[in-house]
Amino acid sequence: MRLDGKVAVITGGASGMGEGTVRRFVAEGARVVIADVQDAKGHTLADTLGGAAVYQHTNVAEEADVRAAVARAVDEFGGLDCIFNNAGFGGAVGPIEETPVDEYDRTMNVLLRGVFLGMKHAAAIMRPQGSGSIISTASVAGLSGGRGPHIYSAAKAAVINLTRSVALELGESGVRVNCICPGAIATPLLARGIGGTAEAVEMIKPILATVQPLKRSGLAEDIANAALWLASDEASFVTGHALVVDGGMTAGTQWSLQPEVMRTHRPMDW
Repeated sequence: MRLDGKVAVITGGASGMGEGTVRRFVAEGARVVIADVQDAKGHTLADTLGGAAVYQHTNVAEEADVRAAVARAVDEFGGLDCIFNNAGFGGAVGPIEETPVDEYDRTMNVLLRGVFLGMKHAAAIMRPQGSGSIISTASVAGLSGGRGPHIYSAAKAAVINLTRSVALELGESGVRVNCICPGAIATPLLARGIGGTAEAVEMIKPILATVQPLKRSGLAEDIANAALWLASDEASFVTGHALVVDGGMTAGTQWSLQPEVMRTHRPMDW
C-alpha cells in the first residue's frame, strides 16, 4: 500500500504503459482517474477496478479536457497527489523534407503540449497544498538521436528539459517533477505496425530482447514500477530527474557487438 490514500490522474491510462500503471497504482492503494480517448477500453478498465478508478475522456492536446480530468480527481476523490502525463503516440514519420506540417503540429500537440497542460493544471492544485508528484513519459529517443522519428525525438527531448525547468519552480513549493525515459517496451503502440493487438505485442518481445544488454523485452510493468516509485514518498528527495528504464540500451554499444580489439586488448595495445 505504498500509495495508500493518494489520488492520481494517468493520461493514456487505457492501454499499454498507462494501463499497467493504473493497475499498479490501484493495487498500491491509490484512487485513479483514467484519462484517455479510448472510451471502450477506459470504461472497461475502470469497471474491472471497481470504485478505485473512474474513466474520463481526455484529449491531452485540448486544455479543457486536461482541466476536466484534474477536476474529476478533485471532485471524485477529494484531491490530487500525482499526475502521470503518459499519453502519446509515434507521430509524424519519414524524411524531414517530406514531413507535413500538420503531422508535426499533431505530434507536438500530443507529446509536448499535452505534458505542458498536465503540468499546468496539476500545479494549480499541488502548489497551494505544498505537495505532489508530477511524472511525464519521455523516451530514450529524447536522450540521443536515432532512437525514434525526428519529431517524436524532438518532443521527448523537450519533455526532459521541461521537466527540469518546472522542477526548479515547483520544488520551492514542495512539488516534485520527474520524467521516465523508457527504452524498448512491448506495448500496443510499438506493435502498431503489425496490428497493435495483444498477439502482436507478444510477437515483438523476442525482437526487443535483442536491442539492449538485458536480454528481455521491456514490459509495461517496468514503467509502472518506475512511476510507482516516483509517485511514492520513497522518492521524496527526487526531483528534476529523467529516470532511464531501458535495460542498458543507452549505456553504450553492447559488449558482444563491440570490435574484438575493444573487448580483448588493453588500451596500451591499441
